Amino acid sequence: MSLYESFGLKVLRQFDPERAHILALAALSFGLAPTPGVVRSTRLATRIGTLDFANPIGLAAGFDKNAQSVTPLSKTGFGFLEVGATTPRPQPGNPKPRLFRLTEDEGVINRFGFNNDGMDAMARRLNISPSAVPVGLNLGANKDSDDRASDYSKVLMTVGGHVDFATVNVSSPNTEKLRDLQGRDALAMLLGQVMETNDTIAKPLPIFLKIAPDLNTNELADVAEVAQAAGLTGIIATNTTLARDGLASAHKGQAGGLSGQPLFEKSTRVLAQLSTMTDLPLIGVGGIGSAQQAYAKIKAGASAVQLYSAMVYSGVSLAGKIAKELDTLLEADGYSNVADAVGTDRGAWL
Repeated sequence: MSLYESFGLKVLRQFDPERAHILALAALSFGLAPTPGVVRSTRLATRIGTLDFANPIGLAAGFDKNAQSVTPLSKTGFGFLEVGATTPRPQPGNPKPRLFRLTEDEGVINRFGFNNDGMDAMARRLNISPSAVPVGLNLGANKDSDDRASDYSKVLMTVGGHVDFATVNVSSPNTEKLRDLQGRDALAMLLGQVMETNDTIAKPLPIFLKIAPDLNTNELADVAEVAQAAGLTGIIATNTTLARDGLASAHKGQAGGLSGQPLFEKSTRVLAQLSTMTDLPLIGVGGIGSAQQAYAKIKAGASAVQLYSAMVYSGVSLAGKIAKELDTLLEADGYSNVADAVGTDRGAWL
């Protein structure tokens, strides 16, 4: 991290976390953040379904909810980006404050509640936001919707032509009863409807499912079976957790989803377990703040990874740093491509 970026992070930490987040996106849009370009190497090149990534380090959904900074973010070192979550109609989300830094734990708690500008605004922004890397869309449902399953299809139909992949998000803990859609029958119906919609758009997309880290073994097995039967491209594991084990920070009791370092072990164990239940490619998310942690997710069964919360503490340059150091780790272990390392240490997490 440069002195300039370090100073910028210190300034941002003087603000309320949500205000700091808004300012960080603005800094990116105005060219005030480091944009050294995409990190590329033959060792890091990653293919998932029909998607080709220069490296397996992705930006998780939630950082750029409304695709306000796609172009600069695509030049910060990431191999791919995910924007959203996006709902059919704009919605304000939950009352503020709704974002909390857990500095002592290097974690974050949020209860945003799918605040976003809606699918029409997302489509307009993506249409004028060229990206150096593939961009995915996180699909959501309106809080007051009478038919949440249809909401996912509406967003996909409206915005699908502007992205490279889409993710069905049924795992946010901040929209009441949303996680109920992870149940076997509800999930099968939802995914079937999304896949039918996907078949009707001009260029059908790779479709992923993002799951919670709080599922038990039987629930994970159901998710794996339904996702495979639906013909998905892969599963993203995991979203934030409702657990609060071992936290030290003053805000540890706040309601919402916990992310960052406290989630690393839990999400990695879920990832490894899921990798024994399905042949679908997995994208590992949760607590990644270093190349060593990204590598651990990969060796636990992830074909690629995503991060977000660690940038609160380490800045946007973290993506490129992790990608470069991961390349070095793979080389040291004798791997010619990252795909060869996937699942090689799964047993350590089971």
